[in-house]
Amino acid sequence: MKRIEDIEIIPLKMEDDGSIPNNPDLPLLLYKNVFEESDDIPNILNTNDWSGDWLGSVHPFHHYHSNTHEVLAVKAGSATLLLGGEQGETVEAEKGDVIILPAGYGHKRIDASDDYANYGAYPGGVDFDMNYGKAEERPEKIENIRQVPLPQYDPVFGENGPLFDHWKG
Repeated sequence: MKRIEDIEIIPLKMEDDGSIPNNPDLPLLLYKNVFEESDDIPNILNTNDWSGDWLGSVHPFHHYHSNTHEVLAVKAGSATLLLGGEQGETVEAEKGDVIILPAGYGHKRIDASDDYANYGAYPGGVDFDMNYGKAEERPEKIENIRQVPLPQYDPVFGENGPLFDHWKG
């Protein structure tokens, strides 16, 4: 795993677009090229209390989780993701990248290489809900997002990780 000072950290902040709420306070964080081939990604995430991990891909439709934050750690390949809803940012997620999505932040896979795979995990292993930006999800899901606490640890760098430079309580 690379050191904090050796990676690029890109914060992205999208407003509520009326469908996908995103997060009113916290930016999405993209850590570029943090993991190396020999890293045991699930172990690193679990050590930092981000668990409930799975290996797969991002869904090819807009969705968000109102009851938890989520980390996506790219194990292999690359994918084009749309982050933040229909008017959001298109991002190339590549092997070794980490995307930390605050509760409410929309995400969708647009395209991916045949070998694309990412791990997903949640602080404390929370069972996530699935939301799709439908009108009937509001206002309950908006209130849920506001109630999600900050995680205790950065999913990659732990207690003093750069997540806490960007996410303030």
